[in-house]
Amino acid sequence: MKSGRPCAAGLQKWSRLLALKITDECINCDVCEPECPNEAIYQGVEFYEIHPLKCTECVGHFDTPQCVEVCPVECIPKDPDQEETHEQLLQKFLNLSEENAN
Repeated sequence: MKSGRPCAAGLQKWSRLLALKITDECINCDVCEPECPNEAIYQGVEFYEIHPLKCTECVGHFDTPQCVEVCPVECIPKDPDQEETHEQLLQKFLNLSEENAN
């Protein structure tokens, strides 16, 4: 199984694509990771992180981001400077679905 963790070199570039982020207020409670249908959440060095190329904010799966719904400390905000449109998130979902089918 491939790791959901992006390489360190690409992390800064990828973070510019993501509308959701996990802040340093994360308490590593482990409830968000299994809720992600795209396996976009992984254990980072200090706290959980979101793989931006896999995160669709649950578009295509649920009406709301499941990680946000279950987070007990509300540390997964939208990043207003990096917002993706619903159409962009849906296209990402379709691309991921196609990759997983192959």
